[in-house]
Order: sequence, then structure tokens, then C-alpha cells
Amino acid sequence: MAQQGPAYEKPADTEAVADRLADRVANLGGPVWQQVVEGLRELGAVDRAIYSAVAATPTPSLDEPLRRLSNAANNSRLWLAIAAGMAVVGGKTGRRAAVRGTLAIGATSALVNLGVKSAWRRQRPDRAGAGVPDQRNVRMPTSTSFPSGHAASAFAFAAAAGREQPWLGLSLRLLAAAVAYSRVHTGVHYPGDVVVGSLIGASTGQAVADLTIRLPAAWSSARPADSGSGPT
Repeated sequence: MAQQGPAYEKPADTEAVADRLADRVANLGGPVWQQVVEGLRELGAVDRAIYSAVAATPTPSLDEPLRRLSNAANNSRLWLAIAAGMAVVGGKTGRRAAVRGTLAIGATSALVNLGVKSAWRRQRPDRAGAGVPDQRNVRMPTSTSFPSGHAASAFAFAAAAGREQPWLGLSLRLLAAAVAYSRVHTGVHYPGDVVVGSLIGASTGQAVADLTIRLPAAWSSARPADSGSGPT
């Protein structure tokens, strides 16, 4: 029989998704599942350790720019402003990209805020206890921590708006990554929150972009058959 390590203790308010999955997997029993449990526990510990390391690392030249960037992305204002600019100066392609990006933000926000956050009610980090410098502080949201809505919306917009223009998609993804990191830097999210939020956003944005391309194409291909089906 595999020997069990010391009991794992974690504050309830910092419970990561990995910790919750470990709690469920632990009931399955067996040495293989025990290894999975230990790996998940360690992932949860790494999540909190990275948060603490970022909080404890002095970065005075980055604090103000990242604080401003984080605030600029509140309520997706940054992405909606970019969408407006694309619609104005980007021609037909820019307008299509702007619409796709905006639709992706809406779909992702609904999925994250109405679905995932309700299922995984992780409390926000203890920013003061972790020693996050005051100059980094942004308003601490009242919603639950997992996953990051800012990261999800950022990557959803980048994936959808940059669907037809790789150079634009790369630029938007780099900006989205900066927004996602800013949420950890300012102390309002754990790294695991933004990683999962980014994955949800990117996948949802890609799905929305695919739909906006396929549906009009399918509709256009069906129209000639419909118009010729009447009496002659």
C-alpha cells in the first residue's frame, strides 16, 4: 500500500480548482488516484505560491502602468474602444472583426459570470495579507475569484477579432496577456484564475468567430436553391 503523506491544509478562502478536484478524486481510492490527488494538491499550492511571489517582488516601474491597464479593461471598456476604432478605420474587414469581438465578449461574459463563477465559488485573495503594495491596488471586485472575467473577455476578443488577420490576432493576444497578468499583479486574482479564464475566453472567442463565418456562408449557399424552388 502506498504511504500517505502529511495531511494537506489550506485556507478555505484560497481553495483552488485543483484542490476541489483533488477532494473529489480522493474518494476514488487506489494508488494511481492517490498520485493524481497529490499532483492536484501541489498545483493548488503552486497557484498560491506564485501569487505570493508576485506580491512580494518589488516592481515600482511596472506598478502604475499595470494598475492603469487593469482599470482600463473594467467592463471590457478597453476592448470595446478597440472594436470601435476597428469599425471606423478598418473598413469592411475591420467592421466584421469588431462585431465578432463584441459578440465574443458577450458570450464569454455570460458563460463566466452566470455559469462558471456560480459553480466554483472561490473567494478573492487576501491582498493585504499577501503584502501587495498599495500603489498597485485597484478596486477589489465583489464577485467570486474563479475564473478571471477580465482574462476571459480579453482572450475572447483577441481570438474572435483577430480570426481573419493573424497580425492583428497576435497583437491583441499580447495585449490580452498583459491584461490577464495585471489582475495577478494588482492582487485581485490568483494565477490559476487568469489561466483558466484565458482558456475559456480563447475557446469561446474561436467558437463565436467560426459561427459568424459559417452561418452566413451556409445561408448564402442555401438561397439559390430556395429562390428556384417556386413555380415556373
